[in-house]
Amino acid sequence: MDHAAEIKKYAPEADEAKVNALLKYLNIALHNRDSALVSSSDPDELKTVHNNWAKKKLGVTDDAAIDAAIKSTVEKMKGNNHKSRAAFYYLVAEELGKLDAF
Repeated sequence: MDHAAEIKKYAPEADEAKVNALLKYLNIALHNRDSALVSSSDPDELKTVHNNWAKKKLGVTDDAAIDAAIKSTVEKMKGNNHKSRAAFYYLVAEELGKLDAF
């Protein structure tokens, strides 16, 4: 899967440097098909996005804002059964105004 292309599909104006930084951060996870994808129907998966990505990595403390960003991202990617983790994380960060955090 071309994760950079997946990001550009949902965020055509995505900054190349930020995309590359995110791909570098997620490098190991993106090599395994299972960990390279986000299952938006799995509550545990969304909890991981909430706690490990938005809270720990991005430093966001507002749970309601995180939940809204995740919900918005799920809507944007609706219909895509193979949601790229890189694209999902990029869109959540974008929603939260935290693209500079990685």
